Amino acid sequence: MAKRKVIISCAITGAIHTPSMSPYLPVTAQEIAESAVGAAEAGAAIIHLHARNPVDGRPDQNPDLFAPFLQIIKQRSDAVLNLTTGGHPSMSVQERIRPAQTFAPEVASLNMGTMGFGLFPMLDRFKDFKHDWEAAALEASRDLVFKNTYADIEHLLATLSPLGTRFEFECYDTSHLYNLKYFLDRGLVKAPLFIQTCFGILGGIGSHPDDIMHMKRTADRLFGDQYQWSVLGAGARQMSIVAMAASMGGNVRVGLEDSLWGGPGRLARTNAEQVATARQIIEGMGLEIATPDEARAILDLKGADRTSI
Repeated sequence: MAKRKVIISCAITGAIHTPSMSPYLPVTAQEIAESAVGAAEAGAAIIHLHARNPVDGRPDQNPDLFAPFLQIIKQRSDAVLNLTTGGHPSMSVQERIRPAQTFAPEVASLNMGTMGFGLFPMLDRFKDFKHDWEAAALEASRDLVFKNTYADIEHLLATLSPLGTRFEFECYDTSHLYNLKYFLDRGLVKAPLFIQTCFGILGGIGSHPDDIMHMKRTADRLFGDQYQWSVLGAGARQMSIVAMAASMGGNVRVGLEDSLWGGPGRLARTNAEQVATARQIIEGMGLEIATPDEARAILDLKGADRTSI
């Protein structure tokens, strides 16, 4: 019997952490590109991408900021490129969709429900910021709603599905799985679904093992064999969640978007470092990681040659 292949995704920079939190967080196009290529070489089949203003590191959905690093990554790697439609919780859906609409990637992330997205607790751990926007953005999340209404989701699906883009459905709580079932039952999304269950963000489900089991049981009941399951853990429990999910038949996501850490009290210096750790956990269980082309087959993707990158 062929061994199950585990897809490793790597989220390179995201919009949660700010530049002052780690000197290793990629900000410029060159930094993002180099970090992404390194993650792919370490074993990540899927690279999840955000852009930042190269001057102050602020999250930015301008497609012109995506183009330079997308071109470099595509030239130097065959990894599947997954573009955010989440952007930053403070952005409108019209702003968030622009990169995916421009580049028609193989995969785009899609947040499956409106929620609180509390980043302000990080102000208890980080005190010194290089840029004025950093502390202000964290504090603003105390009174911020991350808007992903049914109309927003329908707009994203109607815009990107005709481009052949498929979705990483980001589900931060049980209700998001039920929202996805609603869209599946109405034929607006199709199997195989790529479901990323997200743990440890304030406003979503926690990161206790019972939470992971609950999300997996719910997804199994709602979707049966129509989905591929993946997990991400925010913060210090990233790798313990990787281990638990891999042992339960899941795929995994790591990266500096989700956690800045390489070990207790030690910042990860690269995304590749986290990918290598996840790979060691997976292969230590006697499992194999998926290549980019194997991930394309598992997720029924259109192929890199059919994007506009």
